Amino acid sequence: MPELPEVETIVRALRPTLVGKTILSADVLWARTLATPSPSAFVKRIKGQQIETISRRAKFFNLQLSTLREPHLCLPVLAARPGRHWRRQGKPFNLLIHLRMSGDLLVKEGAYTPEKHNRLVLTLSDDLSLVFNDPRKFGRVWLTANPDEVLGDLGPEPLDPSFTPQAFYERLHGRRRQLKTLLLDQTFIAGLGNIYTDEALHMARLHPLAQSDSVTPERAEGLWRAVRAVLEEGIRSNGASIDWVYRGGEFQNHFRVYGRDGEPCPVCGTKVERVVIGQRGTHFCPRCQPLKGD
Repeated sequence: MPELPEVETIVRALRPTLVGKTILSADVLWARTLATPSPSAFVKRIKGQQIETISRRAKFFNLQLSTLREPHLCLPVLAARPGRHWRRQGKPFNLLIHLRMSGDLLVKEGAYTPEKHNRLVLTLSDDLSLVFNDPRKFGRVWLTANPDEVLGDLGPEPLDPSFTPQAFYERLHGRRRQLKTLLLDQTFIAGLGNIYTDEALHMARLHPLAQSDSVTPERAEGLWRAVRAVLEEGIRSNGASIDWVYRGGEFQNHFRVYGRDGEPCPVCGTKVERVVIGQRGTHFCPRCQPLKGD
């Protein structure tokens, strides 16, 4: 599953191409891709919308759309400039997309014929198409005027300036949970997944089974710095390209422990171990990351 750096990389690639484009039509090829609204309502509401901004929240893409939907006759304007005039109606729509396990967003030029694993195709102005491809069908799309209905329960962004070491320490001590499962909880901190959690815990020299409320202020700050460091390095490397459809990343060439079970730890040379925690494969160095009491 793509994590924060992979999603951020795709957002940065899409932004210069798609911002300002108008959505001319939509082709919903698999109805369950849409979490909301229904396919018929989606097609009707999104037609004619303009993509104003593209951003990221956690692992979600957020395409904010215009609301230039209905013609409006304004007599003073018509007198000076005859023709159809448009006005904004209500709140703007947001198109939210989560890639989940195998989703991908592709921009195609020219006439486009949908392919086998395409689930949604948006035909855009300037002879472009935005294609949501998803072989495993886990990805989801929302068209909503209230994005908080989808994003409201997410935790803080780990790279946001307001996310301080003290705030992180307080959040760790506000819950008594194993570090690995807590860091994966999107309501605790937004955007981390299996790869960057393992990498951050190793950098901070903390065992993935350590209890969150046992972490000292000093160790909490070390983990805070490690989380930010691995995410920033992941973004600089355009994410990681491993066993899914995301392409072009290089962070996999810099993994410290993730996916390296049986290989030597880059710090001490001890063999990296793999265990399953919360149904997720977890990689760590038993020497660099001792569990208290072992």
